[in-house]
Amino acid sequence: MKDRQIPGFLYVFLSAVLFSIGGICIKMVPWNAMSINSARNLISATMIGIYMRAARHRIVINPAVLFGALCTTATTTLYVLANKMTTAANTIVLQFTAPVFVVLFSWLFFRKKPRKLDMITIVFALIGIVFFFVDGLSTGSMLGNMLALVSGVTYAGVFMMNSFSHSDSLSSIFLGQCISAVMGFPFLLQETDFGFQAVLGILLLGIFQVGLAYILLSKGLKSTSAVTASLTSAIEPILNPILVAIFWHEYITPTALIGAGIVIVSIIVYNVLKAKRQGNG
Repeated sequence: MKDRQIPGFLYVFLSAVLFSIGGICIKMVPWNAMSINSARNLISATMIGIYMRAARHRIVINPAVLFGALCTTATTTLYVLANKMTTAANTIVLQFTAPVFVVLFSWLFFRKKPRKLDMITIVFALIGIVFFFVDGLSTGSMLGNMLALVSGVTYAGVFMMNSFSHSDSLSSIFLGQCISAVMGFPFLLQETDFGFQAVLGILLLGIFQVGLAYILLSKGLKSTSAVTASLTSAIEPILNPILVAIFWHEYITPTALIGAGIVIVSIIVYNVLKAKRQGNG
């Protein structure tokens, strides 16, 4: 189990790094939120479809897969909508309530009591995120904040895609992206700004931030528990604003850097301790 767990963690970690470029790429595209989501999912669905064909991975359709597809659709759509309606900081902080919902849903639906290590890591990760954004959180749009919070619930469903019988995370992701692309396509047809920056932003979103990221996440979820995957992804809400600060020259406070350190150390310690426990077990 130990040999499988470490690659799974790395896949999820790399997917979180790619997810984190969403903030800066969305800033690059002066389009309606639904247009952005449609375009990036058109690209990513094509990419994942080609990957599935090359890997001879057949599409599976059943209730578990459809549930995962709906969670994927809701998460990608709500994330972009929230980013356009409230601050990027609020969006990513509220979406990262996902680990809390993963633990809650695992307990309610699968009777899996949260372990002490899981709960301690969740607390430290949330503390780190609060530290990171304490100087920059703003009220923002109430509707945008609510959408971001709901995206935290649906994001938990994404991490739990492989928790159900007869599930197939890659099929769920592919179908979810197809649905997202179709939903926003009427808005995409109305866009007129196809300048270099807009096109570059969409390509980065479609190929890397959604396409490759979800392929890596799907591979990681095969050997990583939903709780571990959601906690490992804690790097995303830290890297997201850091990248925005680097490329858009937004100031990062010392308090924010402390928060980033808390999250990163928490993730490392959590995965090291879990790997040791599994090795000893």
